[in-house]
Amino acid sequence: MTFPLLETKRLRLNQVEESDAVRFFDIMSRDKVTEYYGMDSLSYEEEAVEVIRSFRLSFEVNRSIRWAIRLKETNQFIGTIGLNNLNPKAKKAEIGYELHPDYWGQQFMQEAIHSVLNYAFTELDLYRMGAVTFPENTSSNRLLQKLGFTVEGKLRGYLYQRNQSHDALIFSLLKPEWSSS
Repeated sequence: MTFPLLETKRLRLNQVEESDAVRFFDIMSRDKVTEYYGMDSLSYEEEAVEVIRSFRLSFEVNRSIRWAIRLKETNQFIGTIGLNNLNPKAKKAEIGYELHPDYWGQQFMQEAIHSVLNYAFTELDLYRMGAVTFPENTSSNRLLQKLGFTVEGKLRGYLYQRNQSHDALIFSLLKPEWSSS
């Protein structure tokens, strides 16, 4: 399968490359980015390379798609967004994302999520999109609800990060609920 390329008004979403490792590490080594991510911050640039390689391998076996989020004007790498736990036969996946803090509050993630959801529901013909968040991640929780996601409940002790278990919220959005406008 050819890697899908997506574009929005301000963004280009394409495959994350090993050449993005320095910028990806810059994002994922920041505790303020990973605070509600479900994994600890990266400590070494080589870890970023390994994560990027895992993105490619998971795509090759049709288990996930992880896009680089790039500014259309400059091609600057500002984050990633992906369909995790992709199961085309069961018509479901979970969305996950992170963005460099310099770009928070500018609706870039809303734009990227909208594009990925449109692709997932129209091109991949998925029926269910899930999302798992920390209850304390109010920004992400509000964004998902703004895009039409529903909170289904709390998963107790579901996420393990910084040597402790954390509760998580599970969100979902079904294809009939999605509006691509």
